[in-house]
Amino acid sequence: MVAARGDPPPGSARLELADDVLLLRPEDAVLTAMLAGWEKQQRGGRRLQQDTVDSRRSVIRRFTAYTNEYPWRWTAVHMDEWTAELVMEQELAESTLRNYQGAIRMFCDYITSPHYGWVSECEARFGTHPVQIVHEWNSAAHLVDYEGGPGRRPLTREECQALFDYADDQVERAVQLGRKGALTAYRDATVMKVLYGWGLRVTEASKLDRVDWYRNPKAPELGKFGMLNVRWGKRSRGSPPKRRMVASTMPWAVEAVEDYLINARPRFGLPDHPAMWVTERGGRLRPREIEERFAVYRDALGMDSDLVPHCLRHSHVTHLIEDGADPKFVQEQVGHRFASTTAIYTGVSGDFMNTMLRRHLDRGLSTE
Repeated sequence: MVAARGDPPPGSARLELADDVLLLRPEDAVLTAMLAGWEKQQRGGRRLQQDTVDSRRSVIRRFTAYTNEYPWRWTAVHMDEWTAELVMEQELAESTLRNYQGAIRMFCDYITSPHYGWVSECEARFGTHPVQIVHEWNSAAHLVDYEGGPGRRPLTREECQALFDYADDQVERAVQLGRKGALTAYRDATVMKVLYGWGLRVTEASKLDRVDWYRNPKAPELGKFGMLNVRWGKRSRGSPPKRRMVASTMPWAVEAVEDYLINARPRFGLPDHPAMWVTERGGRLRPREIEERFAVYRDALGMDSDLVPHCLRHSHVTHLIEDGADPKFVQEQVGHRFASTTAIYTGVSGDFMNTMLRRHLDRGLSTE
């Protein structure tokens, strides 16, 4: 609903605080009203998701508790001291630190904006007013495109094969021992192959449904698994999840999916459940469960502890590039808006680099 001209916008002090009402604890009441108004401003005007709003509101609560002051008494010194603790005591990652600072900056933008009336409200009630405390000179800058840990890298082809073989072995082992976990091991082995085979994020894989597979007229030999409709891609701020169609490029991975859907998925006893990956309790497999199973297999194989399931997506990009796939095709496969992002994911092997070097040297020598 759009406010009429002259009416205060949603989230303004006039709408969150009733006029001529005596507040028993005015400081706490005003803070609560500020947070409620900020939520309306983010949800209504900016169309942000509730989990994003809740996360940012939690940061404001934490900062308020740390400073032991209300927002209209915050200063840049408080920001400096909190940042120092986050860096030196809690050792937060650069991206996390910047997200925290960004939440406080946006909250300060909201309560200092003349459109919402919090400045005059605070002056009337407390004799002071909020100011912006997060500036360029006391906040972390976003200087690089990728801020993941330096230990995060694509798995080599040998590591991928070892991971898939180990996952398959767990199925055989559970069957031989007559254990109940054979079905879940079968499912998880297939999940690992799908993460790599289609270059998916963990959340994208978790939310796959059985109906997301389509035929590709350009690859009839792959049957109904020639294309994968990814409906829960990474969202941008204020936008719904992005969709993309991913072409199946690895026939062996297609075989693994088809085998799972024919021989394993029906045994979960949930014929009407739409999800590709279900649990024995009848729910959808969650991203955290995928991450935990990957970590168990990774540790059992003695791989680097920095490796996570997302590294399989990096591997998909790298290995396609090494095999000669067009970079634009790879970019579309993984849903990157910019080619520079795809380049960050690419970590080609030394053998590939040497092959390219030799090719260019031979080309240069042949023209002399």
